[in-house]
Amino acid sequence: MIDFRSDTVTKPTEEMREVMASAPLGDDVFQDDPSINALEAKVAAMFGHEAALFCPSGTMTNQIAIKVHTQPGDEVICDQLAHIYNYEGGGIAFNSSASVRLLHGDKGRFTANMVKDSILPDDVHNPRTRLVAAENTMNKGGGTIWDSAELKKIQALCKANNLAFHLDGARLFNALVETGESTQSVGETFDSISICLSKGLGCPVGSLLIGNAAFIKQARRVRKVFGGGMRQAGMLAAAGIYALDYHIDRLKEDHAKARYLAEQLPKATWCKNVITPQTNIVIAELEEGIDQAELLVKMKAKHVLAVGFGKGKIRFVTHLDVSEAQVEQAALSLLNL
Repeated sequence: MIDFRSDTVTKPTEEMREVMASAPLGDDVFQDDPSINALEAKVAAMFGHEAALFCPSGTMTNQIAIKVHTQPGDEVICDQLAHIYNYEGGGIAFNSSASVRLLHGDKGRFTANMVKDSILPDDVHNPRTRLVAAENTMNKGGGTIWDSAELKKIQALCKANNLAFHLDGARLFNALVETGESTQSVGETFDSISICLSKGLGCPVGSLLIGNAAFIKQARRVRKVFGGGMRQAGMLAAAGIYALDYHIDRLKEDHAKARYLAEQLPKATWCKNVITPQTNIVIAELEEGIDQAELLVKMKAKHVLAVGFGKGKIRFVTHLDVSEAQVEQAALSLLNL
């Protein structure tokens, strides 16, 4: 089976498994797991921040960040396509009792002017605008990459209005290998950053939340409340260290596979259009009259897995567990459904 459902389906390489098996362990709730401590220090240094916190998932790191940055009754500004709004179980309301002001950006990317127009006046009738959240790359936008100059403008606006600025960087490294921007530059732009290790980087589990020491101290407390305290999780952290050392540059290979697939899919009779991929996500728009569910069943019969991505759309995600040969094989199968 050729699995394009997500880059979360990746499995550890043999080299990663070896590193995991030999990782030194401790109890992370007592903060004495040496592998987790090393991973947190490594990631904090990469982004020029004081500290980081290892968590089981990117949803948890995002939701912890929102909880720390806001108080009940505050408001979060994000795009209508944002993962924190669409795919985290209503966590902004459930965990933080905050409301959301949605922006209608370009494939998930909004502007500083849009943020400025959405900041509410200090009035007893309004929620208090407190947090702006961006996502890079933007999943529902088709793996689109933000313009770093626009992010800097939003940062300046946030500072001027005493707002926190958070980055959901679940696929941040996919963006960085394309733009050449440094992790240090990203770190300077945001008050907090969430990065995921279990997507294109190929780890089995894990995300990190990055910020200053005071922020991470409070985040650690919230992680405990959320049930995210882990014990001998150093094996997972060791996988993260290995991925950061050896799996970032290879993300370009996934982007090349995505471009090839995007070039082939429009030849299929069921495909109306393909959003040109910037990274590893390919979104195909279906011709009128094509039943999405039936098409996915036909794909599975041809040993190709993908997911529905809204009405009339199917998403394919390339990753390290799908080879170039498999992408070529899948393209042929998809043209002959």
